[in-house]
Amino acid sequence: MTTPSYPSPSADGDRFIRNEVVADAHSAARVRDEFATWLRACGDIDRVRFSDVVLAVNEALANTAEFAYLLKGGIGTIDVEAVRDGHNLTVTIADQGHWRESTPATQSRTRGRGIPLMRALADHVTIDSSALGTTVCLRFEQFQAVQQSDDAKVG
Repeated sequence: MTTPSYPSPSADGDRFIRNEVVADAHSAARVRDEFATWLRACGDIDRVRFSDVVLAVNEALANTAEFAYLLKGGIGTIDVEAVRDGHNLTVTIADQGHWRESTPATQSRTRGRGIPLMRALADHVTIDSSALGTTVCLRFEQFQAVQQSDDAKVG
């Protein structure tokens, strides 16, 4: 079994990294919460934008935890990296699992909304899949602290 490692964010606060996180629902929820805490520390962020970012990241984490390793006995890891570059935020979620194409036989009326939700919440979404795994990249532009009333800010 892989021993998870949880490096702390870099000293400058512009980078969040979690490598080799066990790909299960509990670990994905923990990383989502750690990411949200890091994001709050980035400055006063508009509540709506904050919620959009955390929800999009949660969807990517949840998809990886649930689906990436189905063909490998459910055992695997997730790597997460978020980088603030000026007024942009890029979050990358990667696995070494197998991409599962949705087919009419596997579609559900109550499931399958994660990727469309990520596309609606982030400014740019790329999903690259190969035999080595899948990488989801979420980019949020014009991401910066705002000067608003306290009711509109997180932090």
